[in-house]
Amino acid sequence: MTAYLRAFSATLACGISLAAIGAFPVHAETGDVDSLGAESGDVVTEMAMQTADDDTATGHGSEAAKPATLFDAEVARATAFVDDMMRAGVNVPMPKDPGGGYTHEQHKKNYKAMVEAGELYRLNGDAKYAGFVRDMLLAYADLYPKLGPHPARSNQQYGRLFWQNLNDAVWLVNSIQAYDNIRASLNDKDRKKIDILFRSAAEFMSVESVKTFDRIHNHATWSTAGVGMTGYVLGDKNLVDKALLGSKKDGKAGFLRQMDQLFSPDGYYAEGPYYQRYALWPFIVFADAIDKNDPSQKIFERRDAILLKAMNTAIHLTYKGRFFPFNDAIKDKSLNTEEMYQGVAIAYAKTKNPQLLSIAQYQRRVALSAAGRAVADGIAQGLSQPFPFQSMLLRDGPSGDDGAVAILRHGDSDTGQALVAKNSSQGMGHGHFDKLSWQFYDNGQEVVTDYGAARFLNVVAKDGGKYLPENESWAKQSIAHNVLVVDEKSHFDGDVKIADTLPPKQIAYQAGDDFSYSIGQINTAYEGVGMTRNMAMVSIEGLKHPIIVDVMRVTSAAPHQYDMPLHYQGHITRIGPQLSSNVETRPVLGKDNGYQHIWVDATAQPVSQNAFITWQLDNRFYTWRWAPFAGSEMILAEIGANDPMFNLRREPIMIQRAKGAGNAIFAGILESHGKYDGAAEQTIASDSQIKSMKIVNGNGADVMVIETLNGVRVAIGFAHNEQADMEHSVDIDGQLVKWTGPAARIKL
Repeated sequence: MTAYLRAFSATLACGISLAAIGAFPVHAETGDVDSLGAESGDVVTEMAMQTADDDTATGHGSEAAKPATLFDAEVARATAFVDDMMRAGVNVPMPKDPGGGYTHEQHKKNYKAMVEAGELYRLNGDAKYAGFVRDMLLAYADLYPKLGPHPARSNQQYGRLFWQNLNDAVWLVNSIQAYDNIRASLNDKDRKKIDILFRSAAEFMSVESVKTFDRIHNHATWSTAGVGMTGYVLGDKNLVDKALLGSKKDGKAGFLRQMDQLFSPDGYYAEGPYYQRYALWPFIVFADAIDKNDPSQKIFERRDAILLKAMNTAIHLTYKGRFFPFNDAIKDKSLNTEEMYQGVAIAYAKTKNPQLLSIAQYQRRVALSAAGRAVADGIAQGLSQPFPFQSMLLRDGPSGDDGAVAILRHGDSDTGQALVAKNSSQGMGHGHFDKLSWQFYDNGQEVVTDYGAARFLNVVAKDGGKYLPENESWAKQSIAHNVLVVDEKSHFDGDVKIADTLPPKQIAYQAGDDFSYSIGQINTAYEGVGMTRNMAMVSIEGLKHPIIVDVMRVTSAAPHQYDMPLHYQGHITRIGPQLSSNVETRPVLGKDNGYQHIWVDATAQPVSQNAFITWQLDNRFYTWRWAPFAGSEMILAEIGANDPMFNLRREPIMIQRAKGAGNAIFAGILESHGKYDGAAEQTIASDSQIKSMKIVNGNGADVMVIETLNGVRVAIGFAHNEQADMEHSVDIDGQLVKWTGPAARIKL
């Protein structure tokens, strides 16, 4: 008998196959207008952010009563929650409401309570917790045969308990773990009745919802995880094989195929950081079940340990604990989410990496599981080491050839600088038309911003928490990002099917102490237009903080209108060119492709001497300085036009506009400077410390020359030919500047 079949024999004998994993509840987000995605990390529940130091979480009020470890605090928190649910009694209402509504939220609370009650029973053997799970599941067993398509279903695969199939899958993943922990305690009658419930739920996922089940997408990850874990608990090899290999069991779909297709070799997830956080939970927890039941799969070794690598990568895709919010993303999602508690715990259990303990310390929560206990014990024993946030290149695509995300860092991950160059693929239906976009973080703030998603998660008044219409009309459009927009049209003319097949290229990347750079390129976003974006983080003598250099080379044989937006956060303190302000009327910039949502506040015609704006954010100042085209226009604007339901955040934009341009260079620098101290009523260096900036082109290269007020001159060269061993030279005011390779920093 193989190890695989021996595992099933053990399952049939004792009915316990998942308990070694430990459980922690995760909730499906309540809305997703686009059928290509939604996810679990839902609205934070009444206890999701409570910590070991929070009296309300642990039920204590004195220093002496504080739990000894984070795990003790987790047990106390879960006990208080489950006991409250038990006092309220079993409540399994007929499904009716969309996301955020009463029945939706009650069913979420139910599976959360069940999974935690199951864990408490496993930990302390108190029969009341097993009885609670049993009674709840028996109520669901009575309800489930009466259910058809959810009455509040939308335009994607419907659920039964919830408005969309995804939420039903999350219910299954959580509830089967609860059942696993108490199944052996049941009498035959109750066990058979609840077994039928889970078989019915698994059939709904894998047969009635087969189109979702067989996708290569996060919805399918949840479905396959739920069905596969059900198979292990019930001892049903057919269900497990379907989950691993797809409904036809031919390997063209299923969990293993998803592992191979959705992650790059560097552990980057196709839909971006926000959905990487979310999808990791079913990937990690089902993988752990596979590892316990069928170790011959060596699931955590598959593709060079891709799941553990993806967990590590997800942490790197954060600043100050929050995920980089590109593609469809809610900006407040951070490492403090339930799926990340569980992911950190299982990853630590598999690797014993002490750097993960520092992430758990930041989270101040651990999973309610044996793995969570190990994390808490490691922290208590003083084993924690700092997580090494650093500059890195994360390739995209199953083979790593679909572009990349480049992260350039200076300083720590909470107050230092982070430049994110997004040269990655579209990201399927949750992707945005934002080729070669960028974001910048500094001083604990997102300075150059990405809008993320137009969505109010779990807010009933905002379309039940679903993605709003403005997600399509604004948030996904190119003008909503820091990218070049040609002729007021979005990349690929807004066609996601085409965009998915034409990723950018990551041409070059290098990280160093005083000079780091990323070069990305795409020639397919617009017909006949090529774009190469060079971005660098550069230290200059006399400046307290590195500056960000942005040089985009555009090639086109035909003339176009080019718009280059800069989305920023802060309040303008100084503007270089003379403004023509719209003080009585507020015109709208355009009619569609996102332009219909932009109010025009002022325009100007900058020249090289005055092409800058300065703004204040928190206690620091930022100056964006650029090299304007002859006859070009600067537009100061704000998001929010044609938004009658107030679904959009009001945020500022600065747009460089050039009309009738063919080949072009967009060059600019972002400088962090100064300090504002409101308490001391003191302001230091609120104006730029840079005297001038110019761009010089020639001999197959573009060179930016920067001079500070103190007379320090630095040249940043970017070659058109990016071969590593090629030599380049450009004449700068009579001085020949030479370097080898794609880019260089040269002191003049």
